Amino acid sequence: MDIAHFERRLLDRRNDLNQRLGRIEADLEATPDQDLEDQAINVENDEVLEEMGQVGLDELRAIDAALARIQAGTFGTCAKCGQPISEARLEAVPHAALCEECIGDR
Repeated sequence: MDIAHFERRLLDRRNDLNQRLGRIEADLEATPDQDLEDQAINVENDEVLEEMGQVGLDELRAIDAALARIQAGTFGTCAKCGQPISEARLEAVPHAALCEECIGDR
């Protein structure tokens, strides 16, 4: 398994997420419109942005954990059963901590 390949993917994704989260934060901090109808729309938009931000933060935590596993030498090993995680799964979800079998057991 090419660990450097996965590390690059994780670092690139982390960088992308940090940029996206910065834009979300800037949008949330923008001065609200004074019109009541626009304010109602902005509240709905803010709720969507907050959810997107939370999903992004969750993914960042998973990426940081995967990068820590790379440093620890345990990347690609299932955190639950200790068996190898398939490269196909890691290609799909580079920050995966569980193998296909254990993810199905949850």
